Amino acid sequence: MIAHSVAEIVKHHVRLTVEGIDRMYLNVYVPGLQYEQGIVRFFREHRGQPLPSAALMSPMTRNFVAALEDFAARHEIALVQFEKGQRKATVMAEQLRHFAGKEGVVFIGKAQENTPVFRTERRRSPKTGQPYPWIVRSSAMVNNYYVYAVDRDFGPFFLKFCSYFPFNAKLCLNGHEYAKRQLAQKGIAFEALDNGILTCADPKRLQTICDRLSAEKIDALLRKWLRLLPHPFTAADRKAGYRYDISILQAEFSTTQVLDRPVHGRVFFEQVIRENLDIGRPEEIKLIFNRTIPRQRRTQERFCTRVITHGVTPSLNVYYKNARIKQYHKENRALRTETTINNTYDFGVGRRLHNLPKLREIGFAANRRLLEVERLSHDCILSEDAFQAINRPVAAGRQRASGLRFADQRVHALLHALILFRQLAQGFRAADLRQHLAALSGVDERSISQGAITYQLRRLHLHGLIERVPKSFRYRVTDFGFRVALFFTRTYNRLLRPGLAAALPALRAVATPLQRAFNALSVQIDALIKQAQLAAQNLTHPRQVAFVKERQSGLPYPTAPSTAFSNEEYDGVNQNSYSRAGLSTRIFLRTAESGAQEGRRLSTRPSSTCHSGVALEVLPFAAFGCGQLVPHRMRSTLALMSACASGVK
Repeated sequence: MIAHSVAEIVKHHVRLTVEGIDRMYLNVYVPGLQYEQGIVRFFREHRGQPLPSAALMSPMTRNFVAALEDFAARHEIALVQFEKGQRKATVMAEQLRHFAGKEGVVFIGKAQENTPVFRTERRRSPKTGQPYPWIVRSSAMVNNYYVYAVDRDFGPFFLKFCSYFPFNAKLCLNGHEYAKRQLAQKGIAFEALDNGILTCADPKRLQTICDRLSAEKIDALLRKWLRLLPHPFTAADRKAGYRYDISILQAEFSTTQVLDRPVHGRVFFEQVIRENLDIGRPEEIKLIFNRTIPRQRRTQERFCTRVITHGVTPSLNVYYKNARIKQYHKENRALRTETTINNTYDFGVGRRLHNLPKLREIGFAANRRLLEVERLSHDCILSEDAFQAINRPVAAGRQRASGLRFADQRVHALLHALILFRQLAQGFRAADLRQHLAALSGVDERSISQGAITYQLRRLHLHGLIERVPKSFRYRVTDFGFRVALFFTRTYNRLLRPGLAAALPALRAVATPLQRAFNALSVQIDALIKQAQLAAQNLTHPRQVAFVKERQSGLPYPTAPSTAFSNEEYDGVNQNSYSRAGLSTRIFLRTAESGAQEGRRLSTRPSSTCHSGVALEVLPFAAFGCGQLVPHRMRSTLALMSACASGVK
């Protein structure tokens, strides 16, 4: 059976869920050599050079490049010159197929790239006019060496060195490759995806392995390979404190949910893309990342949602500042939700590697919130009892509150505010509700009194939509409250309001498909009524028909009063039409000319012989009395009821 909602897919069709670090791109640098004064101090105080200049950097560059190339020659490692536009990952994949060792350097790549460097410029003293060298920050096209290697514990990775002083480097690793290596070492059977795990014999151990990928292990990986590879700084430099440190340039935190069938992944994205195109708005981003976004910054920064399609597989991308959440169907087998943090300062966290636990918490929490919003937004159906209870007044002890009536504008503004407050871990205050309620209602905030806000809070609390945070003046939206808010607002905004606007003929100059469909339905109903000889034009004056219940006692049938009913009209009455319409009453007619009792029964069979099988007493005798004229509107309504009864058997 194919699932039809996000909630059903996530609940019943996910075979394996894994949270883990995906790719990490790290900056490897010497902290004291990242600014001009530090460069001067290195050469003047540490190396004893009175005039620091670029001339002192060139010998260090030549020595480091020579050591790298000699290392490649001694270990018979391929030295590859990257071409312009060539994908380095493709070259690595090709070289890796021919690598048979468990650990070692696969190849060394060389490419010219625009890189930040320090240069010397000539300046003159304002007092003496004598020239002197001055260290300045600049950029230049210099050679960068990519050392692609395989580690016993981490799997494939690369370490890129700039060949120019201060020899900054980049380290790129993959957490899923780390997990694969650890599973293999522990003898746990698994089936791999291209960048993930498809199946695992011990899912709990797999999650534990992913959780234990720490900053200390990453730092140990760097120190290990700096010992194995040629080092740009001497032992004396490192002893003096000029050692490499690590900061985070980019970190990807992924949640992988392996699905039992590929079709469920396609259904998931059909639902998600249709319902969540607005998730990149500032108010939605605030919920997912739990970050306060000042109003003046909402027009200055990028907040957007993009749907990108590669082939036939779409991906949902949500942006917040420099961060991004991406959802895509991994190899048509798994749902991948991935938060990429490109600037840790966007979340008030430092860039040093020891801040990895804080970033991990932010990234995985964003994934969970996004999936929770998507799940609840598609699983917000309420039962009939719950719907009626919300619309009715509620009482708890001495406290009473009115019902939250569906389609009421003030109620919908209140529920919209609850949707905004749902993902705030710290909850919301009365002032927050007042501010958002005023904005959603289009009124001045000062026009809403504190008493009105207190009443609305009590109203929401008694209905179970919010709960109070213990020992505080804050409130939290319950799961039930979130579902109610989604159900009410989405049903009204996406079904009732546009449906009525499209269906009612007086609201649109151009006929919509829904309006044309209703018009066609009206024509068919009119045709059915006319066929049953109950159309209004056939039952108006001069005809007067009295409907009388059949007497069970066997007494003579009552006589209808005299009517002006011509023989032609009398003969035109179709007995079968009444039977098909489901009428089980007896109709008596009396002509004015003869005054004689005709006593002719047009329908004598009980309801079992009717076409619809529905017994419909058109007009009770006690209500209208024998001979009373049936109103034109009532006749049409009864005919419509009879026709509908015939059609719903």
